[in-house]
Formats: sequence, C-alpha cells, structure tokens
Amino acid sequence: MDAEMENAEAQSGTGWYGGADAVLGLAGASLSVCYHEAFGPHDELLLLEADDEVLSDLLQGRVTVRGCPDEEAVLCTPSATYAMKFVGTSNSVFMIPPGEPTAPSLRPDGANMEGNVASATDDVASIVKVASGSIELVRTAPRLDKLRKLLNERPYVLDEDLDSDLQHKGLYTWQDLCELVQASDGEMSEGLSSLSAIEIDGFWRTVDVNSANTILDMILHNSVLHDWPLNSVPKNDVLSVMESDGFTHKIVTHCLNRFGTKVEQEAKSCWSLDERRVCLQFARRALGGGKMKLENFMDKWERSIPSGMCKDLQMLEGEVLCEKIGAETWVHAFSVTDLPLSPADRFAALFRERQKWEWKDLQPYIRDLRVPGVSSEGLLIKYTRKTQPSADAEPIFTAR
Repeated sequence: MDAEMENAEAQSGTGWYGGADAVLGLAGASLSVCYHEAFGPHDELLLLEADDEVLSDLLQGRVTVRGCPDEEAVLCTPSATYAMKFVGTSNSVFMIPPGEPTAPSLRPDGANMEGNVASATDDVASIVKVASGSIELVRTAPRLDKLRKLLNERPYVLDEDLDSDLQHKGLYTWQDLCELVQASDGEMSEGLSSLSAIEIDGFWRTVDVNSANTILDMILHNSVLHDWPLNSVPKNDVLSVMESDGFTHKIVTHCLNRFGTKVEQEAKSCWSLDERRVCLQFARRALGGGKMKLENFMDKWERSIPSGMCKDLQMLEGEVLCEKIGAETWVHAFSVTDLPLSPADRFAALFRERQKWEWKDLQPYIRDLRVPGVSSEGLLIKYTRKTQPSADAEPIFTAR
C-alpha cells in the first residue's frame, strides 16, 4: 500500500495533506477530513485489536499467523495461541496514514480543497480507507490434535530400513510442524514432550510401541543380569551395555527418560525407573488382546511386572475401564492419550464409549483439558448434563 500511495503522490506532485499525527494531537477540537488520492477498499489492510502483552510481541516481531488454507487462521506469540475473529462495527472507522500538511488532497466530490474553507494552515486528516470492523484476538487452546496425527504417520521403529524414494515421506522437521500445526512454539514444545517425541536426524518422531517395549525389556533384563537396582541404574554402564547390543545411545536415553528420572548418586549419574510408568506399560501390554476378566488381568499383570515393583489399580486411572457384566467385572484398555484434545471432540468420544459416566470414572479423562478462560466446571456445564437421584448418590453425567 505504501508503494501505491507513493505512486499516487508522484502522479499528483503532492504529499498527503495531514495524517494520523493530526488526529493524535486532537483534544476536543474539530478536525477536517478528506479523501486521500490513494483512497480505496485496500482489502490487504485490516485493523487488529491487541492488549499490551500481545502488542509487545507484535512490535518486536515475535508473532506469526499459522494455519493451512482450509483452516481458520490463528495468531501465535512465543507462548500463546489466539483465535482471530473479525468483529464488524456500525460506525465509520477511518484509517489515516502518517503525513504532513504540505499539500491539499481531494474532497469526496473530487474538488481540490485550495481556496475552500480549510486553508493551508488547517489540520486536515486524509482518509485512505473506511474500515468496517477489526480483528479481535481471543486466547485459545493450541490445536495439537494435528501434531499427534502427523507424528503417528511414521513412528520410529528399531532397525528401520528407509527406502531412498520414501526416506522423508511422513517425517516432519520443527519448521514443518510450525507451518502445519496451529500452536505457539512453547505450546508445540510442550506437546512434543507430552507425546514422548524425539528429534532423530532433524525430524520429530514418536517411538513405536513395540520398539519401546523391546528397549524397556532389555534395560530390565540387564538390570537383573548386572545387579543394578531399579532405582539406581548407572548411566554409563547401561548405555555401554545397550549400545553393545545394537541399540543407539539416543533411543536408549529417550526410553530411560520416558520410563524413569535422571538422578545423581554418589557423584555419578543414574536413572531411577518410575514404578507407575513401568507398571502402566506392562498393563497396556496385558490388555493388548482386548477385554479381560478383572481377576485374569490382575494375575497376568502381576506376573509381568519387574520384581520389586508393586501394581496398584490406581495406576490405571485414565487408562482402563471396568464394567460389570452379570456377576463378573471385565476390564479393557481406554487411554486418555488416545482421545482428542479439543473439549467438544473429547466429550463426544467419551459419550460414544459410554452413555452415562460416574464422576470417579469421568474425571481422569477430562482433567487434562485446558481451555483459556474456562474452568473444568464450565466445561462440564457446556458439554454434559448432571443428574443425582438423591443427595448421597453418586452424580451421573450424560451428553448435553
């Protein structure tokens, strides 16, 4: 638009007569306005309303607009995502560029203003566009479902053989993800961490379930073989042994971080395997074949977990569902990590699984939902109906 106005200025031999400075300096007095010679629809110009926090990022060039052509655009700062909503106004909003009162512009009827009521000493604001509204920014949750979908296209598998023609098909760099996923850089990093993703050869990937199980089994096997306590697996020793078995340093380290925590003991680095995370991994394996009787599952789970670790059904909150069939209780896998991240899609998936939910069963599947400006109670009110037959009865939630 600057080039267009400079071109109009060159053709007319004038600058624009007055500008935004004249409006900023206005203190209750009147101000003459006129059309700038470059006046027009200027669809490429939009007004954006931003609070002080976003304004700081805008002025320092730390914002990006993200979204594919078939998606509604969002504005991302380094740490937050904002929906962009156009809000119309019934008032006339004049857009006035910077300028100097050096030469006249045109009246709405096209007549020159020289010799008219406004003299060369008057402040006159030249209008380049009449805006019908502005873009309002509304904080929103990052759209991370797409991130999970992209990473699930091609998980890392042990000893994968990359065909040259398909070497990079289904693989995404950080820059690729930033262009495809509507989330700020900070939220993207958190999303990758929650998905246990790892950067391999410049591409972000999740590790195939069977591959993660194989590495975990080998770590546990070597812990028994070398008499390493599960809460103090020596870093250098385990990496050396695993690499000698053909596992790469990076993948082993990733799995150790996934199933444990790095600690410092007696001036050496160790990993302490987390009982809940390890037991949960074996529970998922035990239920891999489908629905099981509770007692059969508990027996199978007990026999599979490492010696020295203790199972507890509370470890499986948000991972399995129990249901009564006659006099027996059956369990099946139903993991919160496989559910959509958007509240509407999450509740729809939950009510497809069950028409009615007790609070103790529902809560583990919604506690991770985060919507800026909306509480958990607000989400329940929006997406569910609560019924309670009596004051001491457990509340039941159904779809709204």
